[in-house]
Amino acid sequence: MRSIFITIGIIVLAFIILITTNINNIPKLDENVNAAWSQVQNQYKRRADLIPNLVATVKGYAKHEKSTLEEVTKARASVGKINISENMLSNAQQFEQFQKAQGALSSALSRLMIVVEKYPQLKADKNFLALQSQLEGTENRISVARRDYIQTVKKYNTELRTYPGKIVAAIIYPEAKVKQNFTVSLQDQETPKVNF
Repeated sequence: MRSIFITIGIIVLAFIILITTNINNIPKLDENVNAAWSQVQNQYKRRADLIPNLVATVKGYAKHEKSTLEEVTKARASVGKINISENMLSNAQQFEQFQKAQGALSSALSRLMIVVEKYPQLKADKNFLALQSQLEGTENRISVARRDYIQTVKKYNTELRTYPGKIVAAIIYPEAKVKQNFTVSLQDQETPKVNF
C-alpha cells in the first residue's frame, strides 16, 4: 500500500515539475508571435507610405498609363481598409483577407514596374531611382519579416499541439489558439511565362 502512495506521489510531483517548468512558454511564444506580426505590419506600412510618392513620380512621365496608376492606388486603399484586430492571427478568414489585399498590392506594384520599363527618362530620374531602391529594400524587409513571423508561429503552434505544452495550455491558458500563417496561392506558385 505504501509503495502505491509513493508511486502516486512521484507521478504527481513529476507532473507538477513538468507544468511549472513549462508554465511560461505559451505567453512567451505568444508575445514573440505578436512582435513578429508587428514587424510584418511595420514593413507593409513602410511600403504603403512609399507608394504615393512612387505613383506621383511615375504619373509625371506616364500620363497615359492611368489605369495602372489607379490600380496601384486602389490596391493601397484596399489594404488600408482592412481592420487589423487582435484575433486576426487566430481567424483564418480575416488573415486570408489581409493576405489577399497585400498580394493584390504586390501584384499592382509589379505591373507598375513593368510600365516603368517603357520610359527610359523615368528610369534615369533620381527621385524615381531613390523611391525604387527604397521599395525594393522594403520588399526584402517584408520577406524577412514574414519569414520571422512564420518561424515564431511554428514554435507557438508546436507548443500548443505537443506535450507538455498541450497540457499547460488546456489547464492554464485555455484561451490560447493556434495562430494563422502565410500561405502562397496556387496562382503565385505557377512559374511565370516569359516570351521573347
